[in-house]
Amino acid sequence: MAATMIEENGPSSHEQPELSSSSQARQKLEGLLNKNMRIRMTDGRTLVGLFLCTDRDCNVILGSAQEFLKSTDMFSQGEPRVLGLAMIPGHHVVSIEVEADSLDDTQGFGASH
Repeated sequence: MAATMIEENGPSSHEQPELSSSSQARQKLEGLLNKNMRIRMTDGRTLVGLFLCTDRDCNVILGSAQEFLKSTDMFSQGEPRVLGLAMIPGHHVVSIEVEADSLDDTQGFGASH
């Protein structure tokens, strides 16, 4: 049975670069887990929360999310609305940023993968 496995895996070596690039993308996403993300949406709202998961349609789940209403100045947005767990449909996502302070706070999360 092991010989059959080797034969089956042999021809797939031509697809190795594609597999490695998808595994690199997966590792990069795993490295972002539990980091604070800032997601801007098509309606002008901004959600900030912990990145928990995503799927092939780019839907994003944020934990401990807060909603900021549209404003010209990021610092004058007023009080955020606390949402808790939030799902953002991928077609509403304009941009995603990793909060700078979360890179230092949770340095160990992606290192063991």
